[in-house]
Amino acid sequence: MIDLYEYENSLVATGYRNIVGVDEAGRGPMAGPLVVAACLLPLDDKIIGLNDSKKLTPKKREELYNIIKEKAIEYHIEVIDVGEVDKLNVYKASKWGMEQCIKQFQTPIDYVLSDAMPLDIDLEYLAIVKGDAKSASIAAASILAKVTRDHIMIDFDEVYPQYGFKKHKGYITKEHKSALEKYGVCPLHRRSFAPVIEAIRRK
Repeated sequence: MIDLYEYENSLVATGYRNIVGVDEAGRGPMAGPLVVAACLLPLDDKIIGLNDSKKLTPKKREELYNIIKEKAIEYHIEVIDVGEVDKLNVYKASKWGMEQCIKQFQTPIDYVLSDAMPLDIDLEYLAIVKGDAKSASIAAASILAKVTRDHIMIDFDEVYPQYGFKKHKGYITKEHKSALEKYGVCPLHRRSFAPVIEAIRRK
C-alpha cells in the first residue's frame, strides 16, 4: 500500500518543512471553470483517507474537503473562468492557476509538489506523474479543487437545468452531448473544445 506521506517525509528528512501540494480539477470537461488548489498540510497531524479525488466517493470527498480546510496550515483555491480557459488552453490555464495559488501564500514555502505540472516558480519543486495518488499534499489539493468545482457546477445546474450539469459536472458524456445538440451552447461551454465547436457550426 502506498504511503501518501512518503514524499513529504523524505523532504522533511532532508531539512524541508513547509511543503505545498498543487493540483487542478476540470481539465477534461467541455463546460464550466477550471479550478486549481494549493495546500500546505501539517505533517505532524496526518489526515487519514487522503487519495486522488477521482478515486473517492462524493461523500468521502466532502468529508475530507472539510477536514482539509480545518487542518491545513494554509490553502488557496483559484477558479479560472471559461473565457480564460479558452484564451490560454487548459494546460496553460492549469499551470497559470497553480503559479497564482503559490504566489498567494503568506507562509514561507520550502518546496512544492505538483501533479505532473512543470512550474515557473522561484522555489524548488517536483512534478510527480499521478501525484494525486502518491502525495498527501497533492491529494489534498486535488480534493479541494474537485469539491469546489463540483459545488460550482451544481449551482450552475439551477441556472441551466437543461444540460444536466449537476450530474456530469460539464464532462463530455452522452447525456451532455445530446443536450448540447438539442439546446445549443450556453455561456458555460468552452468554445475551444471540439464538441462545442461542432455545436456552434451546426447553428
